Amino acid sequence: MFMEYVWAFVIGGLLCAIGQLLIDLTKLTPARILTTYVVAGVVLGGLGWYQPLVDLAGGGATVPLTGFGNLLAKGVRESVDRYGIIGAFMGGFTNAAVGISAAIFFGLLTALAFKSSGSKINEK
Repeated sequence: MFMEYVWAFVIGGLLCAIGQLLIDLTKLTPARILTTYVVAGVVLGGLGWYQPLVDLAGGGATVPLTGFGNLLAKGVRESVDRYGIIGAFMGGFTNAAVGISAAIFFGLLTALAFKSSGSKINEK
C-alpha cells in the first residue's frame, strides 16, 4: 500500500518536472506544452504503452494531462470495438464526459463564489 503512494508521487512528480523543464528550457508556450502532454497521452495510450504506467503509479499517471489523453484514447478504442469506425468520433467524448462536466461545474461554482480581482482595474 505504501509503495503505491511512493510510485504515484515519483511518476506524477516526474511528469510535472518534465513540464517545468519544458517551460524553463524552451520557448514553448504553456498552452503548447499542455497540448503536447495531452497528445503524448493519446499516442502512448493508443499504443498501449500508458496503461502499465497507470497500473504502477495510479493517480500519479491518471491525474496529469497525459492521463487525460490516455483516457481519450481508451474511449476511442472501446467505442471502435463496439460501434465500428463511427466510434472513433464519439469514444473520447463519452469516456471523458464526467471529468469535463465536473470541471465546468466546479469552475462555475468558483466563479459564482468569488469576485474576480480583475474588476479592481476599472476602479479609479
